[in-house]
Amino acid sequence: MEKSRLQEAREKKIPWKKWGPYLSERQWGTVREDYSENGDAWNFFTHDHSRSRAYRWGEDGIAGISDDQQFLCFALALWNGKDPILKERLFGLTNSQGNHGEDVKEYYYYLDSTPTHSYMKFLYKYPHSAYPYEELVRVNGQRTREEMEYELIDTGIFQEDRYFDVFVEYAKGESPEDILVKISAINRGPESAELHILPTLWFRNDWSKWIAESNRSVSKPILSQARSAKGISRLTAKHSQLGEFTLSCDGDVPLLFCENETNHQRLFPGTANESAFAKDGINDYVVYGAEGAVNPEKKGTKASAHYTLNISPGQTSVVRLRLTKKEVKAKVIGFGQDFDALFEERLREADEFYQLVTPPGVNSDQAQVMRQAISGMLWSKQFFYFDGDNWLDEHHSNPLHTGFKNSRNSDWYHMLNRDIISMPDKWEYPWYAAWDLAFHALPLSIVDPDFAKDQMELMLRPIYLHPNGQMPAYEWNFSDVNPPVHAWASLFLHRVDTAFHGKPDIKFLKATFNKLLINFTWWVNRKDRSGKNVFEGGFLGLDNIGIFDRSAPLPTGGNLEQADGTAWMALFSQNMLELAGELAMDDDSYEEMVLKFVQHFQFIAAAMNKKGNDGMWDEEDGFYYDLLRFPDGRAEKLKVRSLVGLLPLCATTIIEKSQREKVPVAMEAIKENRRRMPELKEAMHVTGEGHYGVNERGIMALVDTGKLRRILSRMLDEEEFFSPHGIRSISKYHEKHPYVLNVGGQEFRVDYLPAESNTGMFGGNSNWRGPVWMPVNVMLIRALQQFYLYYGDSFKVECPTGSGKMMNLFEVSKELSNRIISIFTKGENGKRPVFGGNEKFQNDPHWKDHLLFYEYFHGDNGAGLGASHQTGWTGAIAKLIQIYGLIDPEKFLSGGIKSAFQKGEDILKAQKKQAKKIS
Repeated sequence: MEKSRLQEAREKKIPWKKWGPYLSERQWGTVREDYSENGDAWNFFTHDHSRSRAYRWGEDGIAGISDDQQFLCFALALWNGKDPILKERLFGLTNSQGNHGEDVKEYYYYLDSTPTHSYMKFLYKYPHSAYPYEELVRVNGQRTREEMEYELIDTGIFQEDRYFDVFVEYAKGESPEDILVKISAINRGPESAELHILPTLWFRNDWSKWIAESNRSVSKPILSQARSAKGISRLTAKHSQLGEFTLSCDGDVPLLFCENETNHQRLFPGTANESAFAKDGINDYVVYGAEGAVNPEKKGTKASAHYTLNISPGQTSVVRLRLTKKEVKAKVIGFGQDFDALFEERLREADEFYQLVTPPGVNSDQAQVMRQAISGMLWSKQFFYFDGDNWLDEHHSNPLHTGFKNSRNSDWYHMLNRDIISMPDKWEYPWYAAWDLAFHALPLSIVDPDFAKDQMELMLRPIYLHPNGQMPAYEWNFSDVNPPVHAWASLFLHRVDTAFHGKPDIKFLKATFNKLLINFTWWVNRKDRSGKNVFEGGFLGLDNIGIFDRSAPLPTGGNLEQADGTAWMALFSQNMLELAGELAMDDDSYEEMVLKFVQHFQFIAAAMNKKGNDGMWDEEDGFYYDLLRFPDGRAEKLKVRSLVGLLPLCATTIIEKSQREKVPVAMEAIKENRRRMPELKEAMHVTGEGHYGVNERGIMALVDTGKLRRILSRMLDEEEFFSPHGIRSISKYHEKHPYVLNVGGQEFRVDYLPAESNTGMFGGNSNWRGPVWMPVNVMLIRALQQFYLYYGDSFKVECPTGSGKMMNLFEVSKELSNRIISIFTKGENGKRPVFGGNEKFQNDPHWKDHLLFYEYFHGDNGAGLGASHQTGWTGAIAKLIQIYGLIDPEKFLSGGIKSAFQKGEDILKAQKKQAKKIS
């Protein structure tokens, strides 16, 4: 059934994805809501303000859903009778409050979701005692960057299991706009405890006078109590664009109403409120007993059903609701057995769907990791709204208008973002990041290739992509520079799509290629300062990896010629020539583009591998380094052994014989080019006649056989990069041998730091000086696979270095993948490395199988670090599990890269075949 819904959404445009988990988990503290003079987003709109102040650009909530334009929102609110405020949204520390930057201080889990959100499940752990807001701020503020963060569990609030497990489930009926809701609260503690459950429905404020007229609704929507049968409480929601909906609530429960409008009197004394019943009215009524805070006429733009429960130890209380569009004729009526049966049916369909995409060779623990990772990806969708023209007007920073003053994102007045976008983390990073999205596409493509393609297309639309060709980075600075991985992800999705639907989507391929061509040109014109085919780019997503802040002016003067930036551009060139080759099969005019990008790659390789001090390769060390170019033209290698020096491996692409045969004109031109400039051959891996690999494959790679062996000897050394759980971002060598550089009496240094950062560079909330990061590990695995397709068994290395165990490069890639997967799976001791030394997480039956997909992982033990819900690119773990559950190395070597792409039906056939074999 879920597959049928996806097909109906694709072919018949039935809006199965119109409603989903599109609420943010933190709208406060975001750039879009920042109207301060100094750009201090965290302190302009605080968590304390959020319950009383209407948002301008989006909404947030716990386990929330909305329509795809976020006109109408639904989420969970709770109160334990002790908290000073309703628990309407998740709490965390701001960047300045945390000793390692911003961090959510709550425990919540994305347990399940189908791609159309026909079934979803979420868990929130709510303590019986008053939430320790002040303690968390105070203790973290006292800690240094050398200490670990003070977490909610450290406060002792979960001792004796004095908390509620609150599960929120959604199931869609026979219509996309018939949504059933089940909230199950379990008292895990030893005593009865009070719990108020307040399912809340509200409209995003798009009607207030302070909203720009071009964005303002023509009429104010309304929620109002409606007549209902005994045992059911009901309210209606009317919106001029969305239509009319009914929220039905099981039981005769009070319905509380207020307005989603700012309480100016509380926040800005002396300023009048728009309404007597402000946004925090329900909070004040429930927590403080302020009866005048809610509307006695039972109408408004925000409403809650108020369930007051007393739950015995170990017992479960269930609240049932239903949100239905007026025109929908629902088959299931009431809240009895039929209601629960529909949830059982949707869960069964979800089980069948995940069986369809899970390889037969994957064990149950890995299958659970894969499903929760994908579910987290699907829960991390968010409605993202930003009108650059309006926002800059409101900041007096629009270059098109008088009174302009330069400020954040002033160059992006063309932007209009109003879409459902995959977020890195809906609390810590509730805004899109272009290079993150490329990695999101991998796991999303397992279950919903159409949505994955949509994400790639979004960044290339004229209302996103800058007219000069730059792709927006992220809202804190759209003009920052992310690695150019969009072409790689688009090529990957093209192959997924072809396998999934049996034919390529040429329209997608052409539109993507043509716009990426503009972006490629921007890189060449803006980031190759001297026109020498060596590239800069600043931090390029690797935050504090360098000895300097790579996005700031250098203390030495001059500039950095970046090994990673140059390698990314070499890969970008390879991806573009492959895309051009695919298009040339349909339109031979694209053959010239194949030649163009071959030339770009050759020139980049020649520049990067230049011999001597002007090249990035260090022959003595057998490693690549950034080059510091002084104002007088001198060059010095910055000898930090980091991912920067491993990334040249990633610029590796196999060219099949069949690909060459389809572009004969381009191939002749390439041969002539080599004849005219033979020196280019010396700067890259040898290929061509007499040098083809397995099955006459050609190869485009920055590193030749000798360089490959030397780099891998370091990468696979457990005392350098090869940790028990993946490739470290900086070599462990620097633990005892820090890299130190003195400039003008000031010392700059890089140490191996396997956990959190000890500097404030880039906010101090991430660390690329030791931990394991998923995206670059994925790229290195891809590189190993590409080299294997060329060499087969003729190239083997020690893995790990010094072990005496020889492996071909497919075996190396699988070993690396297994180490990364082991972060999340149970070891021989029954524990998951991701949970580190947290005994509650490791051993408690109500915690140990609820996974968190962190931003990065401890370089020595695999414990999760950074943002705790970055299912975003960490969700790529699902793709690794799937790939290595599917690929047979011999068939892979024979069939090439395309043999790695299979559709669900083929996986299911393999499962049945294996089951038959076993029986």
